[in-house]
Amino acid sequence: MHDSSELNESVRKAVVNYSDSLVKIAFAYLKNVADAEEVAQETFLAYLRKSPVFENAEHEKAWLIRTTINKCKNLLKTGWFRTRSPMPDNLSYLPKDDYMVLQAVLSLEKKYRIPIHLHYYEGYSLDEIANLLHAKPATVGTWLARGRNQLKGIIGGDT
Repeated sequence: MHDSSELNESVRKAVVNYSDSLVKIAFAYLKNVADAEEVAQETFLAYLRKSPVFENAEHEKAWLIRTTINKCKNLLKTGWFRTRSPMPDNLSYLPKDDYMVLQAVLSLEKKYRIPIHLHYYEGYSLDEIANLLHAKPATVGTWLARGRNQLKGIIGGDT
């Protein structure tokens, strides 16, 4: 069918354009590369199954991020996941400064870690993050400020 080939092409383009971002967002939640990759795959499968219609590329990306976040939250609720080690995968291949910053970001509480990731790594504004996380922009601003302060305490120096 023509419709399914259009859907397949849309999903293929989304995989090419957004896979890295979705895996990084899931990793910020789950602290495990394999789980993050699995959640990203499940997000694209949901796209294929539900075949949502988007107004534009920004709407598509927002839907994919929201779906990824929801799938991460669902995974974190499972008893199996809670019994696993919270330590992140070995990231020592990163340059030392990047590794230290990433370790510091991953050590933050989720309510600070996710907005910091979305803002600094994905480039989202406060309003966009508020929309993605279903929170008020002022709340997101508070989370970012508190997260930055905690990072300064962990890393030290002028960050």
